[in-house]
Amino acid sequence: QVQLVESGGGLVQAGGSLRLSCAASGSTFSIRTMAWYRQAPGKQREWVARLTGSTTAYTDSVKGRFTISGDNAKNTVYLQTNSLKPEDTAVYSCSAGSYARTYWGQGTQVTVSS
Repeated sequence: QVQLVESGGGLVQAGGSLRLSCAASGSTFSIRTMAWYRQAPGKQREWVARLTGSTTAYTDSVKGRFTISGDNAKNTVYLQTNSLKPEDTAVYSCSAGSYARTYWGQGTQVTVSS
């Protein structure tokens, strides 16, 4: 089992930045991929970024603005969000994928005011 706890969300003005954190505990040795997703009110959950080893990938709408990174010593993955826009407002959740299953955190709210 893997437990994930996100933090770092909040209210920020457009153009601002936030750094989201996702701390993993438990059977972290089984994790192969870490990812961030988001879900805005009334919309489906959307994949945002992925980190597999040292390889990163991003959805087009956040390329150049968001950066995913990891600290293996702390079992933590980060999502640095810059140049935030009102349309980035959502609950951001992290996921951890192993060969057997995917684990999810509870999420952290990011609200961007115009």
